[in-house]
Amino acid sequence: MSLLSFFATGPDRPLLTNAAEVDRLYKRHRLRIMLAITVGYGLAYTCRLALSMVKKPLIDEGIFSAEQLGIIGAALFYTYAVGKLTNGFLADHANLRVFFATGVLVSAALNLGMGFSTALWLSVVLWALNGWFQAFGAPAGAVAMAQWFSNRERGRIYGIWSTAHGLGEGLTFIGVAAVVTAWGWRAGYWGPGLLGVLVAIAIYLLMQDRPQTLGLPPVADWKNDHLTGKASSEDQKGSIWASQRVVLKHPAIWVLALASALMYVTRYAIDSWGILYLQEGKGYSLMLAGSVQMARTLTGMAGAVAFGFASDKLFKARRPPVNLIFGILELAGLFMIFFGPPGKPVFMTAGFLLYGFGVTGLVTSLGGLFAIDIAPKKAAGAAMGFVGVFSYVGAALQEWLSGHLIQRGMVMVDGVRHYDFSTAIWFWVGSSVLSLVLATTLWRVRLRD
Repeated sequence: MSLLSFFATGPDRPLLTNAAEVDRLYKRHRLRIMLAITVGYGLAYTCRLALSMVKKPLIDEGIFSAEQLGIIGAALFYTYAVGKLTNGFLADHANLRVFFATGVLVSAALNLGMGFSTALWLSVVLWALNGWFQAFGAPAGAVAMAQWFSNRERGRIYGIWSTAHGLGEGLTFIGVAAVVTAWGWRAGYWGPGLLGVLVAIAIYLLMQDRPQTLGLPPVADWKNDHLTGKASSEDQKGSIWASQRVVLKHPAIWVLALASALMYVTRYAIDSWGILYLQEGKGYSLMLAGSVQMARTLTGMAGAVAFGFASDKLFKARRPPVNLIFGILELAGLFMIFFGPPGKPVFMTAGFLLYGFGVTGLVTSLGGLFAIDIAPKKAAGAAMGFVGVFSYVGAALQEWLSGHLIQRGMVMVDGVRHYDFSTAIWFWVGSSVLSLVLATTLWRVRLRD
């Protein structure tokens, strides 16, 4: 059996004629799929963020410098970017339960390997491979939502799914921080790795292939939810490859991809360097810094859900007006974090809470939902992957450049490191401003049936 056939989607079965059975199967599998792509993806996310929790111990023990850690972190983002594109195209053709579970399992194994590595080149290779296999998850989730949930409910569903990021981040910032505090930096990799093995098994048991492989009709037919009253010609007659080519020719998706890339600069700057900023720039302990980051993931989860419900219910599935609102909230939070009065931990925490609410809403939209809205539904994975490659190239460039800027701003005084984060901060904030400007140019773009 070839690798492609191992991952390939199953054949369509004859349509079921019993309406009650169709209802039962749709309701049963939709709940299980949401658990897999939300809780499963969230728990697997810890395998991507482990590096951010062990940066200070690795620096303190003289194993890696901040610039070297930037190189390792960038390696994941580069391969994740390429993987998001290629795996997005492949996910449209894949059996999602096999595809998703395999990615999580291999990512978990690579985290276990990172716990043994103190060589720069080996850590770069392992973390780069981790990025590739982590890139199985988001396309699988996007395709599952496009296949199992209809147009006018997708914003809410995507918002719920986007809470997975917050779940993974929160578990990392508190759970992995506690593990590292108790057992050292190696355990910061081993804990997520062991968890990832269990999550891969659970995903395989919960996920399903496309509805048609179970004899179910397309979800838009089952929900009677066609925006124009009937399916579009591409969705009815076109091949998957033809629909994917439509994505590459869509000007709005190119603009969206650039806006997402700039937003991901700030998002991953806070994820990757926020702990170090709070420790070195504000004097917080690892547990206190992790607690502040954990607090903002909770509002982030609320922001993801709020974005989906607001755009579906208040703006009839239009995303641009809500992008503007959440972009302003994100920027307000950033200004509180970086330019607020010193020595005010409550004010700092409030800034992180506001930032988390805004940025996760933007991740929900710019990072995938908006692209799925305006692309043919057969090409949901391709749309997600195309935006994703821009997003994670932005994240990778941020990781390398942030590490360089932070290292350049470091001075030793009486054997003690002192950091100047000011140049990096303007880089992060400026990226968010440009992202919001680009996203606002898509004001008139509409959903595609």
